[in-house]
Amino acid sequence: MSGLPEGWAWTTLESVAVLTTGSTPSTKNEGFYGGDIPFVKPGDLDRRAPIQCTDQSLTGEGAEQARLLRAGAVLVSCIGTLGKVGIAGVELASNQQINAAEFRPNVTDDRYGYYVCRTFKPWMESEASATTIAILNKGRFGEAPFPLAPLAEQKRIADKLDSVLARVDACRDRLDRIPSLLKRFRQSVLAEATSGRLSADWRTRRCEMRASKDHETAAPVSSLDLSLSEPTGWTFERAGSVCGKVQSGGTPKEGFAEFGVPFLKVYNLVDQKVAFDYKPQYIAQELHSGSMSKSRVLPGDVLMNIVGPPLGKVAVVPNSRDEWNINQAITLFRPSERITTGWLFYVLCSGENIADIVHETKGSAGQVNISLSQCRNFIFPVPPVEEQHEIVRRVETLFAFADRLEARCAAARKQAGQLTPALLAKAFRGELVPQDPADEPATELLKRLAARRAEAPKTRRGRKPVAAGE
Repeated sequence: MSGLPEGWAWTTLESVAVLTTGSTPSTKNEGFYGGDIPFVKPGDLDRRAPIQCTDQSLTGEGAEQARLLRAGAVLVSCIGTLGKVGIAGVELASNQQINAAEFRPNVTDDRYGYYVCRTFKPWMESEASATTIAILNKGRFGEAPFPLAPLAEQKRIADKLDSVLARVDACRDRLDRIPSLLKRFRQSVLAEATSGRLSADWRTRRCEMRASKDHETAAPVSSLDLSLSEPTGWTFERAGSVCGKVQSGGTPKEGFAEFGVPFLKVYNLVDQKVAFDYKPQYIAQELHSGSMSKSRVLPGDVLMNIVGPPLGKVAVVPNSRDEWNINQAITLFRPSERITTGWLFYVLCSGENIADIVHETKGSAGQVNISLSQCRNFIFPVPPVEEQHEIVRRVETLFAFADRLEARCAAARKQAGQLTPALLAKAFRGELVPQDPADEPATELLKRLAARRAEAPKTRRGRKPVAAGE
């Protein structure tokens, strides 16, 4: 270890802090829990802000069974997920998966120690015992290399890191909100598309171009009780009437083959695409052409899962194979002369039909099923085919914009995630704040600490009494 600035010194964590391993009061005694003293577990760490409260807490009686830590103590997970860090905002206790460091006054600033501990994770992972669960005991944890700066510089570094990392965290928080905003944006686009609002200007222009002509529209199905405002030229029809085919599949008792016709299951519908490379299965051509022929799937068909949760996985069948087949958890919707693949896909992606019938679905505990008859009774908005193509084009344009924004956001989040370790590394190279030659060197802090230890009375261990007859 080298490279520290003048006035700094390498030492170990146990030299500058009192280390404590947490403990868990008996859970059989209800009187130990439910009080005002936070009880910290690894899941409570890495929360950026000082720990003020936790999901589980101790009473005063429970605290007597634990090891109380003062405000400012730094907590580090040393069993399981190593290197998660937090700083106590109030007096609290922790469980046995956590080691705590209470830094020695006038030697190490608590916040400085907290930021140093945030750099320990790689070292801890390399030093942990090689068992099923990673463990770093208190003795080994205390040997962690600790770059000790002059006390005045420690406080300057901690102040600077507080300020800079608060801005980094705020940036990360804003970036973390973008994916959910984009999800809502896509849903709004689909709602606008299926309601006709997305293409309202297109219809207006078409009407202006045909101002001298009568515009005929398909009449809506009279048997449907619809309380919808229909855009000009649109009808609302049952899927079973407007689609070329609506059919679910099945699972044969035998007939699976090493090669043959690809057989799709719900797990092959991933991110609105067919992912056949994942656990591919095939059925024999004879079975596909025989008893399974009703669920024969063609390129351009739109698939949706009808067993969940989650419901609403939708995908367009690619043209990488001439034919496919599906199991009973998937329904195919085939386009027709009046309804296109792209329009079918986005109507199903909107989820409106599922939302309308979800209260009617049945299934075993924890499962939700949509029946084939319910699928055939889905009400689809059916614009003129020319308008369907225009709406699909607009949706694809808007989704492509959202995809680009999402990719940029992911790149920015990755960069933001790299900022914190880079800033910490810079801080402990002595490059984050100016150094003052007048600051008392860290070596003097360590000398005083060693002198105090030498002056402290040593604890003598008494011998165990010898039992009679030994």
